[in-house]
Amino acid sequence: MKSALLLAWRYLAHHRARTILLVLAVAATALLPIAVNALVSQYSAELLARARSTSLLLGAPGSRYDLVLNALYFTGRVPNRLSMAEYATLAATDQARAIPIYAGHHAKGFAVVGTGVDYFEMRGLAFAAGTPFAELGEAVVGARVARELGLAPGGHLLSDQGSLYDLTMRYPLRMRVVGVLAQSGTPDDGAVFVDVKTAWIMDGLGHGHVDAKAATPNEVLGAKNDRIALSAAVVEYQEVTPDNVDSFHFHGDPDTFPLTAVLVEPYDARAQTLLKGRYRVEKDAQLLVPTEVIEEILGFVLRLKRFFDANAVLVSVATVLFLALVVLLSLRLRQREAETLFKLGCARATIAKILGLELSICVGLGLVLALAGAALLVVWAPRVV
Repeated sequence: MKSALLLAWRYLAHHRARTILLVLAVAATALLPIAVNALVSQYSAELLARARSTSLLLGAPGSRYDLVLNALYFTGRVPNRLSMAEYATLAATDQARAIPIYAGHHAKGFAVVGTGVDYFEMRGLAFAAGTPFAELGEAVVGARVARELGLAPGGHLLSDQGSLYDLTMRYPLRMRVVGVLAQSGTPDDGAVFVDVKTAWIMDGLGHGHVDAKAATPNEVLGAKNDRIALSAAVVEYQEVTPDNVDSFHFHGDPDTFPLTAVLVEPYDARAQTLLKGRYRVEKDAQLLVPTEVIEEILGFVLRLKRFFDANAVLVSVATVLFLALVVLLSLRLRQREAETLFKLGCARATIAKILGLELSICVGLGLVLALAGAALLVVWAPRVV
C-alpha cells in the first residue's frame, strides 16, 4: 500500500499542471454548497438567538417582517409609527417590562437607536468603558462602531444629515459619547444608542435656542402676552451642553411622539397570554412573537437555498463526468505505462490501486481546499455584510 501511494504521489507531483487543474475543479465544485450551507446555518442561528431573546414585540400595523428586522436588527425602515400613548398604556398594565425603540436615524452609516437604559440590562450588554447615557445628547456606541470610528468616552459623533432634497431636513446633532459597549457578537455592536428624546431632537420635534427674551428684534416675529414667536433667523443649537441643556424643549403633544417598536418582556406566562389576547383585537397596534416571524423569513431563505442545492448537484454531476473523462483519457495515454508495470511484475490490481489513489488524492486535496475557502468565507462575510 505504501509503495502504491508513493508511486501515485510521485506521478501527481511530476504532472503538476494537470494535478492542479483537477484539484481546483473539485474545490470549485464543492466550495459553493459547503459555504452556502455553513453561512445559512450561521445566520439562522444568529437570527433565531436574537429573536429568542425577545419575548414579544409591539409595533404599528403594517409589515411584520419590516417591524421585526428594524426593531431587533436595526435594518430597513418602518413606515408606520407607534405613538407614545400606546407605550404608556402598555407600561401601565404592570404585566410586562416595556422598552421603547426608535430606530430610523444614522451616524456615519451606523444605526442610531433611541431607547432607555433598561435596554442594556435586557440584552445583557456589558460596558467596556464609560457609563450609560443619562442626559440629552449623550450616546453609547457599540464595539464595532467604536473600533471603526476610533471613539471612546469623551469623543463626539455627528448624526447623518439626510437627503439634500428633503425640505424638512434637520442639521446634524453632535452627540457626546459617554460609553462603549463590550463586544457581544450581536447587532448591538454596530449601533449607536441614545435616549428616545435625543432621537426626537434629530426628528426636529425638539430643539434648543437662545432665550426668546434675549432675542434681537430681527429674530422676533411677534409677541402676544407672555408668548414670543421667533423667526427662522434664530439658530438652533446643534449640540447639547451643560450651558444650553435647559433651553431644549419639545413642541406638540408628547403622547403623539413616535416610536418604531416596544420590546415587551412579560413577567410570567399568564401576563403573556393576556397581552396576546388583548392586542389580537387591537387596530392601532400589533403584538408579535419575534421567533415566529424570523422562522417565516428563514423558511423563504431555505426555499431559495434549495435552488443552490439543485445547482450544486448539477455542477457536481458535471464535475464527476469531467473527472471520468480525464481518467479514461489518462488510461488510454498510460496504456503503455501500465503494460510496462505489468511486465515488471506489478499486478493489475495494484495498477488499478495506483490510479485510484491518484484520483483520491486529487479529490481529497480539492475538498480540503474547498473547506478552507468556506471557513474563510464564514469568517469574512459577516464583516462586510
